[in-house]
Amino acid sequence: MTVPLVYHPNYSCPFPGDHRFVMSKFVRLYQYCQQWDMIDGNLHQPETASIEQLSIVHDLDYLHGLVNNNLDARVWRRTGLPWSQGLIERTLTAPNGTLLTARLALEHGLACHLAGGTHHAHRDFGSGFCLVNDLAYCAQTLLEQGEVQRVLIFDLDVHQGDGTAAILANEPRALTCSIHCEKNFPFRKAVSDVDIGLETGLEDDAYLDVVERTLIRLLDEQRPDLVLYDAGADVWQHDALGHLNISWQGVKRRDELVLQQCLQRHIPVATVIGGGYDSDHQRLAQRHASAIEAAFELAPLYL
Repeated sequence: MTVPLVYHPNYSCPFPGDHRFVMSKFVRLYQYCQQWDMIDGNLHQPETASIEQLSIVHDLDYLHGLVNNNLDARVWRRTGLPWSQGLIERTLTAPNGTLLTARLALEHGLACHLAGGTHHAHRDFGSGFCLVNDLAYCAQTLLEQGEVQRVLIFDLDVHQGDGTAAILANEPRALTCSIHCEKNFPFRKAVSDVDIGLETGLEDDAYLDVVERTLIRLLDEQRPDLVLYDAGADVWQHDALGHLNISWQGVKRRDELVLQQCLQRHIPVATVIGGGYDSDHQRLAQRHASAIEAAFELAPLYL
């Protein structure tokens, strides 16, 4: 089986090259997938979402202010990003990319988004380089349209998925799980359905044990119709914002573990890339490819 991939050319919009957020990583990831023959008739392009569609999880006034660049200066400063029309266009597209990835996963068993994981965006404000919460939007849309009955958001970004947890706090059909570095951003945590705060400097074996035990318990107890997997690359030991001590091989083992546990239970899984911060932009793109490479390795065994 060829794994469906989702990407849009506007994901890497014009952006300051020295900014902490690496905007070029999306096109670099796409090019990396091309280089390693992972793209061959399996690429899907999302349509732009409307403000009305996004309002299923976001405040309309916030969305209009975001698009029209008239948010309060303090609200905008919290995002950490410089406003541009290109940024808005990608912000309105990427959530539908995650939604499309989820629908492809429901159809094929597995699909990967070459973006996504903007889990710090709250209902009425952006935060931590996140403007619109694609994970919450995807889960709520699928639930409201009756495409699934229960969703598990399994967030392994090194930072807690605070926006996702807050937006979906009163949605019992969406289970939010965040396994993150406790002493890291955001410093005021939200309350997920399952939160596991890890100690700074945690290494591979202890980390993978927590991930495996938690995931197995949730899959077996909850039996979700879909898993949205935020495969944050920022758990890597040399990530600029990480604070964990997970080797490159440990990240790969994690991604293989998560996908395998889902696939062997015949639970569809959609991956998003989550966070990753590195002055070496090409190396960062390669890190983000870990979950996609794992998907291509495992799909022939289970699908």
